[in-house]
Amino acid sequence: MVAVTIRKSPQERTTAVTASISDIRLLLKVRSLPRSSDSRRVFVTGGTGYIGTALIPILLERGHQVRALVRTGSKAKLPAKCEVVSGDALDANTYRRVIRPADTFIHLVGAPRPSSTKKAAYRAIDLVSAREAISACAELGVQHFVYLSVAQPAPAVMMRGDYIAVRAECEQMIRDRHLSSTIVRPWYVLGPQHRWPYALLPFYKVGEWLPFTRASALRLGLVTVDQLALALVEAVESPVRGTRTVGVPEIRAAGLQRCREVTRQTA
Repeated sequence: MVAVTIRKSPQERTTAVTASISDIRLLLKVRSLPRSSDSRRVFVTGGTGYIGTALIPILLERGHQVRALVRTGSKAKLPAKCEVVSGDALDANTYRRVIRPADTFIHLVGAPRPSSTKKAAYRAIDLVSAREAISACAELGVQHFVYLSVAQPAPAVMMRGDYIAVRAECEQMIRDRHLSSTIVRPWYVLGPQHRWPYALLPFYKVGEWLPFTRASALRLGLVTVDQLALALVEAVESPVRGTRTVGVPEIRAAGLQRCREVTRQTA
């Protein structure tokens, strides 16, 4: 059985959404952007994770309706304005019951902190959850499927070979089911408790400058969690027919473009 809980009053909801965007600069940036012409009905898996908790408040602030699938006991991590459903992310029957009336599906489920020791988890969680979600979305005719993948190709020595292989397999499933989709491919996402790669920035700059390493350095570059969240929002607000792939340069550009829009509007 799937329990559905809708939170309280509009004033309480607005306060909760604002409070959940902890970075005041990001909040001001999001509020300064032109509103999307269409409010989307967005279904999110993995909404209580590292990326989801950054993304959902922005979607709500942008005026979209958000429903999130969570494990029992995790509801408190979400803004009050977010509609919450409980269920099994590894079972297509859960999705069949709770996706509608969403027109956009964002799949963020995955084993946390990818490493070379999690091959079994990638296949048991990342692969199965994506397979079940893709199957249900294809059956229900969801208009736009947004999938958080990973930058590829990448050297196997970078510890993510199994992780990349599973994500590539999931991407192929999306194509095989002919879902209109946006596949977002970050590499490492900087943010709270994910800051150690900042030490690598000088090496990335050198790599981007050298002609023979530039393509790889850009493809496997670092993005911030805010940039990724804004890129996912941009994907939601600009659905496509067919399949669109968004790599690291495009993720960075989404954030930079929005910064420029804010600057022009406030100048």
